[in-house]
Amino acid sequence: MERYNYGMVGLGVMGRNLLYNIADNGFSIAGFDLDEEKVKELEEGATSTMKVKGIGSLEDFVAALESPRKIILMVPAGKPVDAVLENITPLLSKGDIVIDAGNSYFEDTNRRVADLGSKNLHFMGMGVSGGEKGARTGPSIMPGGDLEAFNLLQPMLEAIAAKVDNEACTAYMGKGSAGNYVKMVHNGIEYAIMQLISEAYDLLKRGAKLNNDQLYEVFREWNNGEMNSFLIEITRDIFQQKDTFTDQYLIDQILDKAGAKGTGKWTSEQAMEIGVSIPTIDIAVTSRILSAYKEERVQASQLYPKAEIATPENTDQFIKEVGDALYLATLISYAQGLALLVKASEEYKFEIPLKDVVKIWRGGCIIRSVLLEKFYTAYTKDPNLSNILLDADIAAIVKEKIGSLRKTAAFAVSSGVSGLGLQTALGYFDAYTTEYLPINLIQAQRDYFGAHTYQRLDREGVFHTSWQSVNQ
Repeated sequence: MERYNYGMVGLGVMGRNLLYNIADNGFSIAGFDLDEEKVKELEEGATSTMKVKGIGSLEDFVAALESPRKIILMVPAGKPVDAVLENITPLLSKGDIVIDAGNSYFEDTNRRVADLGSKNLHFMGMGVSGGEKGARTGPSIMPGGDLEAFNLLQPMLEAIAAKVDNEACTAYMGKGSAGNYVKMVHNGIEYAIMQLISEAYDLLKRGAKLNNDQLYEVFREWNNGEMNSFLIEITRDIFQQKDTFTDQYLIDQILDKAGAKGTGKWTSEQAMEIGVSIPTIDIAVTSRILSAYKEERVQASQLYPKAEIATPENTDQFIKEVGDALYLATLISYAQGLALLVKASEEYKFEIPLKDVVKIWRGGCIIRSVLLEKFYTAYTKDPNLSNILLDADIAAIVKEKIGSLRKTAAFAVSSGVSGLGLQTALGYFDAYTTEYLPINLIQAQRDYFGAHTYQRLDREGVFHTSWQSVNQ
């Protein structure tokens, strides 16, 4: 029987595309799915140069793989992963490797690493970003966990990953479930940037009164400059898409109600758990939840009607300020996510290499951006940088654009336009760069009503005061 280098469990669009990518790069690969139609479609869609085999029996699938077996799972997170592992583990041999390439929660990965490790099997969590197209042509790949297993996978991963300056957008992300954790935070940052872009769009549309053709030109110009990124690029294209039902622009026919999967929420929960401030990511998650209250929002808009938004006096200047505000708020969102990775690496002993994280995010992934080149330079200078805002070169960019963020946030507030993402990015920056915050009052309040104690500026130790009530 011919043996295959790799196996893929789950032949949905992502699994099939990643499998074809692997085959394109000279590796033989077998695919398994419970859906017989998907197994059949796999071989039908393969080119003559690919060494691909669709198999409908799990036993035959495992038997068709060379030793040590290297099996990639591309199935929904949660119970489906556990179900696959329950069925496939008894068929594996010592030293075989199972790689979960879905968006699994990192603690689930830790549990699976321990479980398979007790059976002399390797289990790895591996983030994959880039969507269907990226999976097929070159994603950003974030593997973590067993270093011995990673070394066996590395040649294949580097072959199929996106390339920037001839460097593969994949690297070892650290111990344990670091790969899943990095992908989780990547998605949290993605939430924030998408929220910020939507707010910029709203300001340009309702504030500057730009139509879709004009919005296309603005985003085209932004994408041709320092704001070049995947999300700006696709936003540009969205404004030119016509609706097949009405012959109007499609964007104007789409309901303003967004869905959300688990990774954004997980990012916020994790930040709360280990004590990291990521308010722009948090508010992006909250905004999607708020968007679901469509009927209530319609009622509230009638109960609290707003005055018409005044058009800015200088439209070109306004567009530039919104662009600079979006750029800086995006930078601050990255800063929040990367700060979470710093703390998580310490908390969970992941040993995440931040320089490599931003390096592999430069291509293939949803949050790829030329801005990441500046982050890569910063982490190359100081791999232990706790927050990207502490880098001198980044600080120069912030100082240049902070005025635009203030003006844009102020315009939104005064006009009654929701700019939660922009405002929280600004609020985070102002708090993070303030030497003395008014939290001394909160500490006094906590000690007053709950004897929670406080620390002092002028001496070491922990103190409690018997506060006196003042009767008027």
